[in-house]
Amino acid sequence: MPYEWSQSEPDACRLRLWPYRSLGPRGFAAFIGATALMLAVPLFAVLGTAILWGLLPFIVAVVTGMWWALRRSWQDAAVSEVLTLDHDRVAIRRTDPDGTVRDWEANPYWTAVNLRPLGGPVAQYLTLKGAGREVELGAFLTPEERVRLAEDLRLRIAGVR
Repeated sequence: MPYEWSQSEPDACRLRLWPYRSLGPRGFAAFIGATALMLAVPLFAVLGTAILWGLLPFIVAVVTGMWWALRRSWQDAAVSEVLTLDHDRVAIRRTDPDGTVRDWEANPYWTAVNLRPLGGPVAQYLTLKGAGREVELGAFLTPEERVRLAEDLRLRIAGVR
């Protein structure tokens, strides 16, 4: 599950959410290395000929393009959300891939957890409403994870009221 609860203080808890990444840093390096190796194997047949110089730029372009695409995907998934919950407030801090930080804060007594199965931008659209605003939470989670998170949030918010 790409989120975890932790106790930041005795009467406060913190929820950290992040997008799931199926390819970690070691997998990224292994995939690029394996791709380069598999593309290099056919070059052994043309070693020492002019054909090698005709094929080499294309192979370098393929490996470079693959590296760039995976790196870009990795950077785009560098988003995180941190929800802090205590008796006085519930706060969300979202850090976007470009480094932009967005904050939201409300009183937990007046905060509502909304889960819309249909009608939102995504299935099981999860929002928190309070202090005159409604904010989305866990946009990068799967619908099943948002359902479980909504249940968790309702229980924890009810516990601090």
